Amino acid sequence: MAVGQSPESTQVMTGMYSDHHGWLFNWLCKKLSCPDQAADMVQDTFCRLFGFSGLQEVREPRALLVTTATRLIIDAARSRKIEKKYLETYAYYHGELMSAPSAEELAQVSDTLLLIARMLDGLPVNVRNAFLMNRLDGMKYADIAVCLDVSASSVKKYIAKAMVHCYLVLEQDAGIPA
Repeated sequence: MAVGQSPESTQVMTGMYSDHHGWLFNWLCKKLSCPDQAADMVQDTFCRLFGFSGLQEVREPRALLVTTATRLIIDAARSRKIEKKYLETYAYYHGELMSAPSAEELAQVSDTLLLIARMLDGLPVNVRNAFLMNRLDGMKYADIAVCLDVSASSVKKYIAKAMVHCYLVLEQDAGIPA
């Protein structure tokens, strides 16, 4: 039994797994057209749900499984897109002179980029854009204000809000109570 997992939750998860594993695998095979990817996604789906505290109250387990699996598929697609962009950028800046990054380096960069994407994901558009313009493009608050058609003080608030949001996401990932 996992730490913090009640015997009832473990029993519910075991029942859900035995009742719906085959169905979810077949659904994912149709969706992904690859049995190997489907098997991995089934495993990831049940792993994600294992820590879900409200499992006993779930009335439609298949709906929960489909929603969770769909979100994991989207996350995987984002990850592949970010990794592809990284490799293109790496190749552009380093050309053929440098050796390709190791699998470990790629995994670290991909994990970092996914964390950044997740941190920025929950932000309002103007807040996210102001933060990216400032941190990535090095733009000053006044220039960002012109681009976003807001005041410089609004930009300052946007960036502060983004920094607090990112900090809270990092705390959550580290398991530190806010």
